[in-house]
Amino acid sequence: MPAHHSRVIARPLTLPGSLSLFCAAMALSVAFAPMTKADESAKIKRPAITFTTNDAFSAKDIPAYKGQHKDVYAYIKTHKAEHLENLRRWVRQPSISAQNNGVTQMAELLRDDLKKIGFKEAEVVPTSGHPGVWGFYDAGAAKTLVVYMMYDVQPIEAEGWKVKAFDGELVDNDLGKVLMARGAINQKGPQRTFLNAVEAIIAVNKKLPVNLMVLAEGEEELGSPHYPELIDKFADRLKTASGVIFPASSQSPTGEITVTLGVKGVLYLELEAHGGKNGGPANAEIHSSWKAISDAPAWRLTQALATLTSADGNTITVPGYYDGIRQPNLEEQRLVNGMLKGWESNEPALLKGYGMERWIDGWRGRDSLAHYLFDTTLNIDGLTSGYGGPGTKTILPHKAVAKVDSRLVPGQTAERARDLIRKHLDDKGFTDIEIRTLSAYPAAQTSVEAPVVRAAIGAYNKIGVPVDVSPRTAGSAPYYVFTEKLKLPMVMTGVGHGSGAHAPNEYIVIDPKPGSKIAGLEQMENFYVDLLYAIAAGK
Repeated sequence: MPAHHSRVIARPLTLPGSLSLFCAAMALSVAFAPMTKADESAKIKRPAITFTTNDAFSAKDIPAYKGQHKDVYAYIKTHKAEHLENLRRWVRQPSISAQNNGVTQMAELLRDDLKKIGFKEAEVVPTSGHPGVWGFYDAGAAKTLVVYMMYDVQPIEAEGWKVKAFDGELVDNDLGKVLMARGAINQKGPQRTFLNAVEAIIAVNKKLPVNLMVLAEGEEELGSPHYPELIDKFADRLKTASGVIFPASSQSPTGEITVTLGVKGVLYLELEAHGGKNGGPANAEIHSSWKAISDAPAWRLTQALATLTSADGNTITVPGYYDGIRQPNLEEQRLVNGMLKGWESNEPALLKGYGMERWIDGWRGRDSLAHYLFDTTLNIDGLTSGYGGPGTKTILPHKAVAKVDSRLVPGQTAERARDLIRKHLDDKGFTDIEIRTLSAYPAAQTSVEAPVVRAAIGAYNKIGVPVDVSPRTAGSAPYYVFTEKLKLPMVMTGVGHGSGAHAPNEYIVIDPKPGSKIAGLEQMENFYVDLLYAIAAGK
């Protein structure tokens, strides 16, 4: 018998006569009552992830790109200082979408740069939110490539920066000389590096080997709520493309490369408990002494949040939340098996870097990698209520707000996930908790057999460092607008290394230390030159 049931019937009953017997009977009936519908969520288990093959994909099997573009490489070398200043210009321009800080100015800067490079079409495009930027370079080529860009960045943390976040300073660290700034790696640095390469090709060869369509958004860090408007506006032209690339630095600190073929989706919610008819103060905080006879919205929200997961926070207890999630298919299994060696070698450094002793349940190796890539999540990003400053302020807040995100995997939809959370809270008696959707879109993925992917792997293989191919990243981006709406293959691609996205001291390596396998600025640009020609020459 479970321990908590034993305690119920073992407590001494001291009430007199028949009342004592009645209470004892009631206690027994509660102790042995069947589990109610409201308690069924306690039975939910995280689904196992099943592998049916040990066959592994090998990127080495794809031939390395053999093209040489020495005149362009030479141009890049002699213009390195100018190209570095392009990166610094970009990161020095704030573009914090959450605060509408510098967003329009960054859009205009991107447009003007496209015009200067030689794009005949370059314009800032209004949306219902922050503007997008469209650019088209017509090379008269047989193939057209779409370049997805995001020009917005995350807010700045109050503490922890070694330099001012928008000064674009060059700093020495353990990996070499780095550009440290908000947006250095996510994603202004890699994107401007790509445009440096485009500019170099045009300067030397007078035109590109492919036509380019650039479609940039200023709301990626907000969940891309209005990017579909940009897609719809240019859909007929975008559909003529052969594929989509997302410029990004893909090397680890030791130089290994990971190619990612997709992303998880996301559901970002805001949950609020407030006073008034729901209990507690309606319009403003009150003195905490009133808690003796007043409800507290902060406690209400806390209790509601606690019903969403197991006590350790690792199992989602919303009925049906795991339903429909598909197991890894054979291609995904082969990709994971192929990247397992690199994951296992980097796993201790990952744990150390994030200041953690272990993963959930002590997972290691393929278990941890599979759960990282194929598990859905439910995470509290922030809690806001009342006073959090120094000293004391004895108040009872009139509202409490939680920001919650869920990373979605194939088989889940944002709409269904939200509806399940709403129903669960209602079933638990939390009908008063308001839910607002701030961002929602599905997972997306491209096959490793897509020509644009094989061209990227071929360009990587030319460099001669290990390449892993991952079915997806565990983060989110609006790839679905390309892969699902437009049916275009998409790959995140680029070399170089950086870190600190969304955190203090974000950086991208400009000049790696001697002997490093990390690509510096020149090598990053050379890679994009090779990539464009490899795509042009591919099937």
